[in-house]
Amino acid sequence: MSKTYYYQLGSIVLALILIAVIIVLAGASPVQVVSRMCSGAFGTPDQFARVIATLAPLLLCTCGLLFTFTAGLYNLGIEGQIVAGGIAATAGMRLLQDVLPAPLVMLLAIVIGAGGGLLWGLLAGILNVYGRINEIFAGLGLNFAAQGLALYLIFGPWKREGVASMSGTEQFRESLWLPTIGNTEASPISLLLAIAVLALTIVVMRGTYFGLQLRAVGQNLRASYVLGIPSVRQLLSAFAICGAFAGIAGALQVLAVFHRLIPSISSNLGFLALLIAMLVGFNAWLILPVSFFFSALNIGSLQLPLSLNLESSLAGVIQGMLVLFVLLGRGLSDRKRADASSGTPQTRLEPPTEQLGVKV
Repeated sequence: MSKTYYYQLGSIVLALILIAVIIVLAGASPVQVVSRMCSGAFGTPDQFARVIATLAPLLLCTCGLLFTFTAGLYNLGIEGQIVAGGIAATAGMRLLQDVLPAPLVMLLAIVIGAGGGLLWGLLAGILNVYGRINEIFAGLGLNFAAQGLALYLIFGPWKREGVASMSGTEQFRESLWLPTIGNTEASPISLLLAIAVLALTIVVMRGTYFGLQLRAVGQNLRASYVLGIPSVRQLLSAFAICGAFAGIAGALQVLAVFHRLIPSISSNLGFLALLIAMLVGFNAWLILPVSFFFSALNIGSLQLPLSLNLESSLAGVIQGMLVLFVLLGRGLSDRKRADASSGTPQTRLEPPTEQLGVKV
């Protein structure tokens, strides 16, 4: 086995040991915590359905982030892009619900949601490429802007008749809800759409010229530009694709889960997808199993306050520790390889000013 494998395995083992120590210090047994979280995620059909309902937007957002990560971009604006998709889908449904048949309205809502997320993601890309604003700060700023816009609409033009409430806008009629399994939140259409996007991502990233160009841009932006790769177009495309996938996730939150626009429509799934994207690296095949694990962890942790009197935020500690130590192991293995070859790892360079004039 390669040294890289041992570094990765060692980092996971170390993370699990430290997580067990934290659980013991919190006054619980690691075995009990694992047991309660498993029963909280898979104990009943309704709980398992919630895991599946969370899995679909996680898959969509992680697939989108894979494009930006491959291009060397840290798209922390994913939360705002989910919200923008939810807002756009809600707007489309409000305009079309009395005009078109319900199935067509839902289909158009998903398309419009993708468009809303795409525009929000593209705005972050434009601020980064042409405004010379770091994508992290641009994304975080746009997150606040999207949340502010959602609150304005919920308490203003779209407020429930006679009352403005944090519970969100007026609920859409049941004919505009995506079909679910029984009375649960799990929509097979949402899951199938997410898996289709995952399959598309694998094909594009591993078997197309676009994916190859995107990897070149992420490895060395200046060199790829010199070699004739349209770097600006690739960067903006990565932002747009990520935004579109996140916008679909926001639309599905409206159509399948909440059936209305609420202030926390993203449910922090974008930030959770960021952890998953960092954990899987550039391996799209790992997105499904890792997303399923994080979804189960997220839902299962809700049982901790009820059965063990522990904070459900413990799941966030577990997720963060796993990601941190896997990244640490990956960094150590990369450094060893760099030392062995007497070189240094390549880093992403900022585009030169003249690059902004490249034809896109």
